[in-house]
Amino acid sequence: MKTVILVRHGKSSWEYNVSDRDRPLMERGIKDVNKVAKEFSSNLIHIDAAYSSPANRALHTAMIFLRAINFPFTKFELSNELYDFSGEDVYRFIKGLNNDKDTVVIFGHNEAFTHIANSLGNMYIDNVPTSGLVQLKFDTNDWSAVTKGITAQTLFPKQL
Repeated sequence: MKTVILVRHGKSSWEYNVSDRDRPLMERGIKDVNKVAKEFSSNLIHIDAAYSSPANRALHTAMIFLRAINFPFTKFELSNELYDFSGEDVYRFIKGLNNDKDTVVIFGHNEAFTHIANSLGNMYIDNVPTSGLVQLKFDTNDWSAVTKGITAQTLFPKQL
């Protein structure tokens, strides 16, 4: 069984005159990520690896989330493929994961994550909100064979 956990970056700020990649999180984004991470950590799910888009808001979200669940940063990597808004690069990334990893968490962006959640999960999600988490499970031991799975869990800040 393979599991991917998608975490959309926290609420970001448009207050600064910076590029899209450099936009920071707002205070609300930081609080929401902590709330979701705290709830998620109660599930005691073993994560083999974590990956993030290199965009500041996604990377900051990853750092907050992973620190909150005591995840070792030696198992964390950045990937330019995850700076994706359509979902095509994220899907390719998932299908290209190494099979020695059964459960991974990915930090990134919408519309990509809503698209992935709906195309690979079995539950329709209108929009994965900022700081939202969607866990997808697949009945395969081969990432390259991942197709439709089940939506095992959603954690959205407004529901917590």
